[in-house]
Amino acid sequence: MIPSTRRAFAVSVFALTTVLGTAAYAADPPSGQQITREEVKAAEKAWGDELVKISEAYDEGDIDRARPLAISMINRLYGYNLGPVLFKPTLTQEPQTFRLTKEGALAYFIGHDSNYPDTGFALKHWRMVVVDDVGLQINGAVANTMGKVTFWDRDKKPTTVDKTWTFKKDDNGVVRIILHHSSLPYTGPPEPCPCRPSDPVAQ
Repeated sequence: MIPSTRRAFAVSVFALTTVLGTAAYAADPPSGQQITREEVKAAEKAWGDELVKISEAYDEGDIDRARPLAISMINRLYGYNLGPVLFKPTLTQEPQTFRLTKEGALAYFIGHDSNYPDTGFALKHWRMVVVDDVGLQINGAVANTMGKVTFWDRDKKPTTVDKTWTFKKDDNGVVRIILHHSSLPYTGPPEPCPCRPSDPVAQ
């Protein structure tokens, strides 16, 4: 094979390899691993239902009744079997704003952990959770949702948060949460002080 032909052959092989590699990378996951809108909505509902169960168990007993349910919720609904879960819940602060471990997530939900300051979000007497997505994206085995989640407590008082979730279907076909970000809605800047220039607070 002359050098020019050899170079042409090498270029052709490289081009073919690149095309095949790109195709393999861009290919859709097997049909059994593609996530559907219905599966995402079911996973969101399951999250709310499990939170209510933890609250009810705590109200009917104590932390010892609530803890097993919280552990089960985290094991079944979150994707720690896939790697770190990006977990930024609503009521956290530095230096533990972001949680990457099961222990950090469990502490947020039920407190009672000396390593974390949390009082337990799941212990706040919730009785109903309503998820209202404003957007849902699906990319093969992964889906993102963003919207409002409203929690109703036993006194029928609502609390609404802004929430973003990323779900991924694992190799066993189970839909898992791999990103959870939540925050309280921004209410705008404070009202200007209606005081006179002579008032001490205005000086």
